[in-house]
Amino acid sequence: MRKKPDPEAMKLSEQIQISKRAFHYLFSLGRPHVIYLYLIGNTIVQNVMPYVSIFFSAKLIDALYEGRPAAGLAVLVLLTVGSIFLLNLLGTWLSSGYAVASDEVFRSQGWDQCQKALKMAYASVEDADVAALRARIDMESQTGYNLWYLSECTRRLVASLTRIVMSFSLTVSFFLLEAVPFFMKAALAGGILLSLVCGVDMNRKTEACRQAFMESCVDANVFSEKYYQYIEHYSSGKDIRIYDMARSLLETNREKMEDLNLNALQMHWKICGLKAVDLLCTYLLRFGVYLLLLYEAFAGQVTVGSIARYVSCVMLLLGACSEMVSALQRQFVNNRYLKRLFSYLDIPNPMYQGTLTVEKRDDNACTVEFKDVSFCYPNTKTYALRHVNVKFQAGEKLAVVGQNGSGKTTFVKLLCRLYDPTEGEILLNGVDIRKYDYQEYMSLFSIVFQDFKLFDFTLGQNVAAGKRYDRNKVCQCLVQAGFGERLDAMPEGTESYLYKGYDGSGVELSGGEGQKIALARALYKDASFLILDEP
Repeated sequence: MRKKPDPEAMKLSEQIQISKRAFHYLFSLGRPHVIYLYLIGNTIVQNVMPYVSIFFSAKLIDALYEGRPAAGLAVLVLLTVGSIFLLNLLGTWLSSGYAVASDEVFRSQGWDQCQKALKMAYASVEDADVAALRARIDMESQTGYNLWYLSECTRRLVASLTRIVMSFSLTVSFFLLEAVPFFMKAALAGGILLSLVCGVDMNRKTEACRQAFMESCVDANVFSEKYYQYIEHYSSGKDIRIYDMARSLLETNREKMEDLNLNALQMHWKICGLKAVDLLCTYLLRFGVYLLLLYEAFAGQVTVGSIARYVSCVMLLLGACSEMVSALQRQFVNNRYLKRLFSYLDIPNPMYQGTLTVEKRDDNACTVEFKDVSFCYPNTKTYALRHVNVKFQAGEKLAVVGQNGSGKTTFVKLLCRLYDPTEGEILLNGVDIRKYDYQEYMSLFSIVFQDFKLFDFTLGQNVAAGKRYDRNKVCQCLVQAGFGERLDAMPEGTESYLYKGYDGSGVELSGGEGQKIALARALYKDASFLILDEP
């Protein structure tokens, strides 16, 4: 049976381009020279330490075997302990610096993705596919893919290269010994090569198993994220209890988790078998190295200390080569996730931003006209509005009446340019609204949508839609919106927190009270047009 081609497989050239872009992106988020100075420096220090210990330990064993004076032994012990202590001290400092710098980078990444969401066209924000893509990227980032694995793979590559260089430098003397027969050197080199090939193949298969499992978990992970967000929020408690949803929710989650755990168990059994084969090859080589070195030791060709040094370095060399291949394979896998991240960051904003300045008039007079406007939402063929013609101006009161689903909210979205018409045009003072500066045009409207959002911030911040606000103006707008009596009862006035997300003493609101605060927010903006969607 032919194996199906992997739809996400990338050519080497694309892998390289994705990796280059990933590093450029990482460097744009923080202080790259700092984070990589700490990362590379700490990695080198941590991986040099075992070799320092091996080198001096071999010297100490030989000194003991040869019966050297106690003073010489003391010097070797002092050099061993002192070197390890200084390297540990340096490694601790570098590790602390890396932790601080990496936190800065990953916080910057989160903020960068938030900025992307804020700058996207509203059509993309409402697009279910875009929402699913962002949820998947968030989940993948939480499990380490994208930038964390980029740094982790870099660390592993630097670590493996350091160990390869150190291992080679401490074992090359064996291959230079003239007294050791060529066939023994060749046998050792062949054994190392065979073990490396086995390790590379096992790593490849292990990564493939892990990747297949991760791909199978995408839907379950997104479900779990939404599930826990729902059941952990205190506002869900009423519905769960009134409609006796607890048993059904628990049963649904149990079924999902059982399937997930079964797949995880199967994956780990496969990986366990692959690791067993790899370990068998490694320890067979170790056994052969011991036999070879013991034979040479009895023949007087190598010292006792050299046996320990060569065996340790050969094993570390094997581990380093396997680690390097594993890191490259993990980076190639991670590039798939980075490609998905960049596909999100590359979503274009097709909304024309315009350049004309909106005319500022003392009388605040603005005339809006819909001329034969029709509209259907992206990826649909059904028109939400068809041939709409209407004209009105600021200061008038206009009611748009229709049944549910007749397009009233769509009309509002077109008016404030969250969408552009599919057909026809909308004019402001006789000019197509697409020609105006986008932000300036948006500033003309204060809207209370039927699905408005209040945040777990203070009352004043919710009304002002910002951190700083004019307290007197906030109070005036709240009174105008009919929230005056409730404001007087608020424990901290405009500084009272809404809900309990940030403050356990936060104030709970009824639906009607929330609408009044949303209306006060619209009044606070003091725009030319005040629009109430489903008043």
